[in-house]
Amino acid sequence: MPNLVNVVKKRNWILGNRVDPYLTFNFIVEIDGVAVAGFNDVSGLSVETQVERKTFGGENHREHTFIVQTKYSDITLKQGMTNDNYMWEWYRDVISGPPIERRNGSIYLLDHAGNPKVWWDFWEACPIKWEGPTFNAASSAVAVETLVLTHNGLYMHK
Repeated sequence: MPNLVNVVKKRNWILGNRVDPYLTFNFIVEIDGVAVAGFNDVSGLSVETQVERKTFGGENHREHTFIVQTKYSDITLKQGMTNDNYMWEWYRDVISGPPIERRNGSIYLLDHAGNPKVWWDFWEACPIKWEGPTFNAASSAVAVETLVLTHNGLYMHK
């Protein structure tokens, strides 16, 4: 008899139909609805809920767990340097001081045909760090700039 538990767990399971995972090199970053640059690295798509653990007198065999708050990691964007100053200009506006313009954005993971399949929306983002390229005369690597964004929320769509 076949193992029916595994069949039930796979929602769209069809015998002979294989769905490959998406590849991490195929993505687009948009900020305020505009594809801003060809990034070669995006990291920090992370959400963590913190808990507080307490024990109460008389219940020595048990620890109670309470949800405290949810934190969103900063998003790090890396791109090869070009003549496009969009990211630097945004960070320069933050350096210049109030009012600081927070922006919404999305990171789209594309399938092999270039269609968005999974994406993450982040909102009220603001750059908190810019890092220029490292120069090395013995290397032929691409000059890369890094921008770190803090934000107030992350939501994944499938």
